[in-house]
Amino acid sequence: MSRAKVVAMSHDRSLNQVRRPVAGRIRLACVLSALGALAGLAPFVGLVELTDALLATPVDRDRVAVVAVLIVGGLVLRGGLMSAALTITHIADVRLQAILRRRMIAHLGRVPLGWFARNSSGRLRKTAMGDVDALHQLVAHQAVEVTAAAVTPLGALAYLVILDWRLALLAIATIPLYIAAYAWMERGSNEVIRKLDESNARLGSALVEFISGIAVVKAFGRARKAHAAYRQAATEYTDFFAAWVQPMNRIEALAGLLVSAPVVGLIAVAGGAWFVSQGWVSAGEAVACVLLACVIPVAIEPLGFAAMNQRGAKAAAQRIHELLQVPALPAPKSPQRPSGHGVEYRSVRFAYDGHEVLHGVSFTCEPGSVTALVGPSGSGKSTLATLLPRFHDVTGGAIHIGGVDIRDIDPAELYRLVGFVLQDVQLLGGSIRDNVALGRPQATDSEIADACRAAMIHDRITALPRGYDSVVGQDVRLSGGEAQRISIARALLADTPILVLDEATAFADPESEAAIQDALSRLVGGRTVLVIAHRLATITSADQIVVLDRGQVVETGTHTELLAVRGQYARMWDAHEGVAA
Repeated sequence: MSRAKVVAMSHDRSLNQVRRPVAGRIRLACVLSALGALAGLAPFVGLVELTDALLATPVDRDRVAVVAVLIVGGLVLRGGLMSAALTITHIADVRLQAILRRRMIAHLGRVPLGWFARNSSGRLRKTAMGDVDALHQLVAHQAVEVTAAAVTPLGALAYLVILDWRLALLAIATIPLYIAAYAWMERGSNEVIRKLDESNARLGSALVEFISGIAVVKAFGRARKAHAAYRQAATEYTDFFAAWVQPMNRIEALAGLLVSAPVVGLIAVAGGAWFVSQGWVSAGEAVACVLLACVIPVAIEPLGFAAMNQRGAKAAAQRIHELLQVPALPAPKSPQRPSGHGVEYRSVRFAYDGHEVLHGVSFTCEPGSVTALVGPSGSGKSTLATLLPRFHDVTGGAIHIGGVDIRDIDPAELYRLVGFVLQDVQLLGGSIRDNVALGRPQATDSEIADACRAAMIHDRITALPRGYDSVVGQDVRLSGGEAQRISIARALLADTPILVLDEATAFADPESEAAIQDALSRLVGGRTVLVIAHRLATITSADQIVVLDRGQVVETGTHTELLAVRGQYARMWDAHEGVAA
């Protein structure tokens, strides 16, 4: 079986699974659409009767009146049934979008936090927003329109066959050529759509990165040369799309001409006139042939667009399905509660993509103490720290809190125990109050204000026109240092007994550094703290310093003890002092 066919089958399964919650509603809408399409043929049947009645002598006025009522009734019935079908599918579309977005939000809330660091925010946004929106046409319109597009010509052909089989052949004389043209265009289209989606995803990801870094790029005068990935992604997408579309446009124009009303109508009129002259059909039947011949291609035209829409929807459904299949953070069947706030790393190993980066790391963080992790870049500091709040799970050994393996602690309970303040501050697009209270939504205004005072940011907030109701990104643009103090206030309010701290002042502006240090001193008080140290001068008072190199512990002790040993830490300190001097 070819790869393209395997991919197509996978997309079909994904689409069926994603669409399953509203499949029953869609089927009901299709039934109504089919009945509406058949009702829409009543006016054409009536026109045959009406033509014959008007050409008869004398004119049967009662028959004409009955036929006119039936024509109007058919049109009204068709409109009512199609309207009901579209109403059902639009309601189904809204319901499906709500279900999918709720499922994604709920599922992403259970996904390990480390997964988000490995996956582009542009791709995630495209799946959560764009791909769900891409299902709208398929669910809300396509099922109804395709059903009508299929039933209308089939019903029309059946009626023409009843009148005279030659009329049926005349009505579809150009359809085989139209189908052949579209079949030629469809060759390899599944693979083309897949590559187009991949290219579009790369473009979206590159665009997010470009926008995120443009301020830094312009500041250093590298705006023209930076972000080559974005330019390359945009060029690849444009070139690929143009190379695919240009030849298709010519074929599509020819196919459209073959089923256009003038061409089809001319063939039907000429053939119908000849049939009447031969005495094979009546004038009314010839009129019906002309009208239905023009209706059939118009009715089946949505089928071509439906095929393209469905391919795009299948690819979107595949990405949604893959997102919902991302392994969730395993939750314990019988959760345990820690008996204290001490942290112990026991022979911890961790491998990423088959490459082990931690090799049996062991150390203990006593309750209420500060432990600093130091070492060269790539030594495993950040990996060790992020394993504690289960950004990832260890691949060997264990991490214990209060004597309990963190994998045996309910994730919600774990996040009530372990908080973290990182250099890369993430603030939501809501009010400052909501950002501070993220970890404790039930916190009072007084508690929020107290946390902000302790974080040295309260005065800045109250100086804003809307105060704590100011929306981040709209009412106020916060500097890096101000955003960092908001995150510290958030951690203070959450009041977790264990804290992972990625040295928050490493990239702070000089005006903010002192305020952040004061806020941190209030934050770490009485907590079990694990610090990722970037500047050694900031951790000289730590209760314990763990020196890492190539994923292993090479030294452990206080600042004074490690300097006396004259080992790796001492060499790092001498280098640090030399730079500072």
